[in-house]
Amino acid sequence: MIAWMMLAQAALLGLLGAGVTVAGIAKVRMNDWILGAAAIATLTLVVQIVASIIAPFTGSGPTGDPFEYWVYLVMAVLIPPAVALWALIDKGRWGVVALGVALMSVGVMVYRMHQIWFVQVF
Repeated sequence: MIAWMMLAQAALLGLLGAGVTVAGIAKVRMNDWILGAAAIATLTLVVQIVASIIAPFTGSGPTGDPFEYWVYLVMAVLIPPAVALWALIDKGRWGVVALGVALMSVGVMVYRMHQIWFVQVF
């Protein structure tokens, strides 16, 4: 696990989520930019999966509960595409707001994964 990458990812997801939420409140309907934000979020989480698989082999495994970490990570990867699909079906501004809130929630989940991975290290 790379600490700076995870914290940067949490900040990025929070900013993307806030931007998408503001766009939804401003009555912006689902478009390619908003869908791109969900794609970027999913891509960063896939990178996190790869880093989480490789890290224990390099000697920097989690000090917290690995099961809890992986449950958080798998759910975080599933949330953006699922809510983006719902937002595509909804076509209104509330689907976009839901996607923004989901992205911010995933940012919080990433920060929590950081806490689980580095428990008792700080």
